Amino acid sequence: MQHIKQHMGGEPSRGENERATERGELMHYFMERLNSSRRRDGLSPLTMPRMGRLLVAIPTKDLYYLRSICDKAKDFSKKFWWEINPKKHEK
Repeated sequence: MQHIKQHMGGEPSRGENERATERGELMHYFMERLNSSRRRDGLSPLTMPRMGRLLVAIPTKDLYYLRSICDKAKDFSKKFWWEINPKKHEK
């Protein structure tokens, strides 16, 4: 016997790939890169909700810039944490 959902018409169910966004992909990229260095240092890994909270005030276009400068840096993690700290940029 098949489930009733298979017989009903209408919208197809949304898969995980359909819900992906640019911002989510960037957050996932930062999370993976930062977690690799956090594992090495013995720290607990960052989660997606925590990344969302850290990057909430940064527009998506600025996340692309942040990614480019962090990729060019010698230490990705160190550059990331320095760049997202607003106190480091005050004059």
